[in-house]
Amino acid sequence: MSAQARPWPIVQLPQRLRAKCQGRWQQGGYRETMPTTDPAAERSVTTESSPPDDGLGQSTDVPRGGWRDRIRSKPGLRHTYRIGVFVVGLLFIVLGLALAVLPGPLTIPPVLLGLWIWSTEFRFAQRFFQSFKAKAREAWAHAKRHPRSSAVITVGGLAAAGAAAWALAHFQLIGKAKEAIGL
Repeated sequence: MSAQARPWPIVQLPQRLRAKCQGRWQQGGYRETMPTTDPAAERSVTTESSPPDDGLGQSTDVPRGGWRDRIRSKPGLRHTYRIGVFVVGLLFIVLGLALAVLPGPLTIPPVLLGLWIWSTEFRFAQRFFQSFKAKAREAWAHAKRHPRSSAVITVGGLAAAGAAAWALAHFQLIGKAKEAIGL
């Protein structure tokens, strides 16, 4: 490719990186409009593939004609809906983190629920939630393959949680901790 026919100016990149960028551009890997440096060809080159970013602000894919697609087609409602989804998901995540001070596994369900709410609208949360779902499937498959060890671990965890709750109540550890810090 000659220097004048390039769709964008290449500024002294190493040969290996230059070849990678040109190959990626020719394969349609960037969704950017990059003007040419050739004044004779006043045009822009745009490809149709998704951008190579992490998708933090991108919406998830929704079925055409559904209620979320209709909301997204109206600019004012789209942003209001996205803000609402973000706030509701954030409330559940904060609730889960606030419940972390209580003994027991109460912190996990609200955090996962908040993440699921976010994953309905935000691509980054969808990818993050997919990894949790994959790990849950692996854990369930492992529990099915090894029922005895899974039962022992579960019963042991419940016994440890019960012992911790008993110790907190019997030795009045919460009251002693409040006295120690001056509350």
